[in-house]
Formats: sequence, structure tokens, C-alpha cells
Amino acid sequence: MSTLSLAVRDSTTMLRRNLLHARRYPSLTLNLLLTPVMLLLLFVYIFGDTMSAGIGGGDRSDYIAYLVPGVLLMTIGSTTIGTAVSVSNDMTEGIIARFRTMAIHRGSVLIGHVIGSVLQAIISVVLVGLIALAMGFRSTDATALEWLAAFGVLAFFTLALTWIAVGMGMGSPNAEAASNSAMPLILLPLISSAFVPIDAMPGWFQPIAEYQPFTPAIETLRGLLLGTEIGHNGWLALVWCLALTVLGYRWSQAQFNRDPK
Repeated sequence: MSTLSLAVRDSTTMLRRNLLHARRYPSLTLNLLLTPVMLLLLFVYIFGDTMSAGIGGGDRSDYIAYLVPGVLLMTIGSTTIGTAVSVSNDMTEGIIARFRTMAIHRGSVLIGHVIGSVLQAIISVVLVGLIALAMGFRSTDATALEWLAAFGVLAFFTLALTWIAVGMGMGSPNAEAASNSAMPLILLPLISSAFVPIDAMPGWFQPIAEYQPFTPAIETLRGLLLGTEIGHNGWLALVWCLALTVLGYRWSQAQFNRDPK
């Protein structure tokens, strides 16, 4: 069997293992979904009228259109915390040490985690998107090509954050530490343009909010789905996704290939 065939076979096996774990223990994914869903409900139904006036809109429907792209990316950040916890559990419970002694493709262990986590995150995004549609979100002006591009941005961003989460999980001594180290993936959207425009923030803080990873991706999604100006945010989002993917991949590989103590 060729190296490629071995890698595909073993990666598929690891993917099936991780999906079975997610199916048997759905509470972690559901708990992580609560944060973006609760924020969506809170900001639309409690603060919606006030916030829509702040962005120059007329009613709550204007604000939900503004809010949803940010909440979708927050959903990705929230879901990938489960990835860090899952990887940390594998590292600390001895299963990775067992895999090292078996005749399997070494990269398949990480690939299985990453693909499984990306699929779970995309499903979570779809669920939150359906809730947003039920609440009144509409994107009537977006073409099929723009919807496809928006999905590509979400998928690429998911891949980037997943690799970062894998690195965090491998470097954490236990599941609790992994969960804590991955918390910035939820906190960063709170200091982005997800909830309020950048120009409504203090002047000294605007560059921080504008050039962090979430804001360019959020503005790109708004441009694709709502027809707003994308400007330089499109290439900034791609650069961030590529940089985080490469960094997370190399970080995870370096930790996985390190001789166990």
C-alpha cells in the first residue's frame, strides 16, 4: 500500500473515531453553541432597537443583518474550544502514546481531529444560521457566487482556528487548561466589529479591533451577504486565515513529533 493510500485510510479511521466521540458526547458541542445563540437572542430582542439606531438603521431587522456575520464567526471560535479539549484529553489519557506504537500514519491522528472538528463547526454554523433566519435575517441581494464565496470564507476561517485549537490542546496539561487557553477564540469577536462599527469605538482602540483576525472576516462576510463595502478586508481575511493555518499546523506538528517524556 502506498504512503498516500495509508494516510487516507488511517485519516478516515481517525475521522470516524472523532465523529463517534462527538455523537456519543454531544453535551460539549451543545454547551459551546449556547454562547453565540444566547448573544444572538440577547442583542436582537433586548438591544436590537437601540443598537439599530446606533448603526443608522430603522428597526431591529437592520441590526440582525449587521449582527449575524459576527455571530457566525463567533460560533466557529466557540466550537473550536471543544477541539482543544478533545485533543488535550487524547494527549493526557495515553491514547496518543498508544497510537505512536501502532503501524499507522503519524499525521492521520491530527488530520482526523482537524477534519472532524471542521465538520462539527460547519454544522454548528448552519444551525446558528437557521436560528438567525427564523429570527428574520435575510440576504436577498447576494448571488449564488457570493453565497459560495461566503461559505468558503467560513470554511477557511474554521480550518485556521481549528489548527490553532489543536496546538493549544496539545500544549495544555489537562482539559481545563486547554479550555482556558482557547478562550480568546470567543473573546476576540467581542472586541471586533461584530456588535458595533469600528468608528464607534475609542480612537486608541480602533486599530486593535480593525486588524485582529475576526474583523476582516466579519466585514468580508457582510460585503458578500449584505452588499456593503469590503475594501481591504477581503485580502486581510485571507492573509489571517493562511497565517493562522500555517502557524497552527507547524505548532501542532512540532508538539506531536516531540519525543514523549
